[in-house]
Amino acid sequence: MSDGPGLRERKKAKTRALIQKAALRLFRERGYAETTVEQIAEAAEVAPSTVFRYFPTKEDLVLVDQYPPFIEALRAAPPELNPVQAVRAAIGQAFAAQTPEERNDGLERERLMFTVPELWTASIDNIRGVLAGLRAELAAREGRGPDDPEIRNVTGAVSGVMLAVWFEWAADPGLDAPAAFDQALAHLEAGLPVARQPGLPIARQPDGEPG
Repeated sequence: MSDGPGLRERKKAKTRALIQKAALRLFRERGYAETTVEQIAEAAEVAPSTVFRYFPTKEDLVLVDQYPPFIEALRAAPPELNPVQAVRAAIGQAFAAQTPEERNDGLERERLMFTVPELWTASIDNIRGVLAGLRAELAAREGRGPDDPEIRNVTGAVSGVMLAVWFEWAADPGLDAPAAFDQALAHLEAGLPVARQPGLPIARQPDGEPG
């Protein structure tokens, strides 16, 4: 009796996760630059060629993210939700589906991407690809083209808010990331209001009129 495709895929996913977990542990203990693929293979008890089969470059060990589950959740979001509401719902669902261990591994990758110089250029390319994918998905939801200016603007607003939270999360592991993302997107959904503190002077335009 042969293994079905489902079992084979689960075995591959398990091997992939094992390799990445070993890599993240070694990066944390020895540093990214100081860790070799051979050391990662030894720690994961696989051949170096197996590491390269799952992760063609060393950078890929860090850059693989949770984007597919988020996109699946975004596509499943009710059609009556506007783009910001749909992203907010998808982010919440993607986080809810993660185990604490998966979330910690995600944080480890985020911190490496934002703090290791060797990874920064690759991270920018990765982020650019993620934003292009998000823009295409939001355009499809609204029946627009990806080059539509309104889709461009909403994608930029959503991604800006999310990147700000990602940077905070990478700097502060104790941050409640799901709550922070939800609050940030709720603020965006509300139009980004900023309540002035009592006692501050009223901002005025150059012509002297209150802003």
